[in-house]
Amino acid sequence: MRALVTGGAGFIGRWVVKYLLDDKHEVWVIDNLSNGSEKNIEEFRTNSLFKGLIKGDIKDKEVLSELFNKCKFDIVYHLAASINVQDSIDDPETTFYNDTIGTFNILLQAKTQMFGKNAKMRGDKCVNDKNEVTHPCKVVFMSTCMVYDKAGEEGIDEFHPTKPVSPYGGSKIAAENMVLSFYHAYKLPTVVIRPFNTYGPFQKTGGEGGVVSIFINNMLNGKDLNIYGTGEQTRDLLYVKDCARFVVIAGYNDKANGEIINAGTGRDISINELAELISKGRVKINHIEHIHPQSEIIKLKCNYKKAKELLGWEPKYSLEEGIKETEEWIKSNNTK
Repeated sequence: MRALVTGGAGFIGRWVVKYLLDDKHEVWVIDNLSNGSEKNIEEFRTNSLFKGLIKGDIKDKEVLSELFNKCKFDIVYHLAASINVQDSIDDPETTFYNDTIGTFNILLQAKTQMFGKNAKMRGDKCVNDKNEVTHPCKVVFMSTCMVYDKAGEEGIDEFHPTKPVSPYGGSKIAAENMVLSFYHAYKLPTVVIRPFNTYGPFQKTGGEGGVVSIFINNMLNGKDLNIYGTGEQTRDLLYVKDCARFVVIAGYNDKANGEIINAGTGRDISINELAELISKGRVKINHIEHIHPQSEIIKLKCNYKKAKELLGWEPKYSLEEGIKETEEWIKSNNTK
């Protein structure tokens, strides 16, 4: 299989690339390196199945057109996005163009590759131009749990109400709707996946990183752990190896086509409890003023029943196991 991973030099993207390479697929990466890093995929350079990094932007139609025309991908794992909630509030335009317009550009390229530029819909069937060379293409779109309203004790399933409280969540929902519209209108194989809060090795440990990596890094460096607001907000924390496995098999399985599928652990933990779990009394824990409290989702807890029934997926790592591996990785990389 020939796979393109957009955002493949990013935190989750590099794990998706690794999973695909381990499964013996040819992999291309396109990334503008605004969030990702070449260091994340350096280890794959010597793998003959890794076909290279294209330093490009998914908003650039010419770059995408040239890439799709040249490579004829079987599947696109579309992870490239602006991912920071706070940044989306301060700069909603960048988030919208990256997450929504960029996704539309990917869909358009996949549709053109699969049906041709001159194809026309006649009822529910696509009539191709026989003079055009076409090739099937599936798109796996990574959305986010941040599109949901707060959870109840039973957790969030795919029928749970959505409530975008940030331009990030709004942009992702807009992109989701476009992804599903291409499935229903053109029969382009697509799937929307909504992983919950993901953490693990290769995640950034600075202000732009995730809460787990930031807390671990601060603890290892003897720094205080700062919690926005009361710390009573909860998160369902998904280890990145479990997340990447979910992302990849959603692409393998045709039962996922046209679906929205969650992935999480079914366990939520408050930020206060998380800080105590990581600190173990070694550093001070503070509560500070929340920058954008209006965009805080108070409770996030995943119901992953659909992923288990449809894909045979369930998490393998406990939170404690994931934190241990992440701490070991941060230690070994001397992150400051």
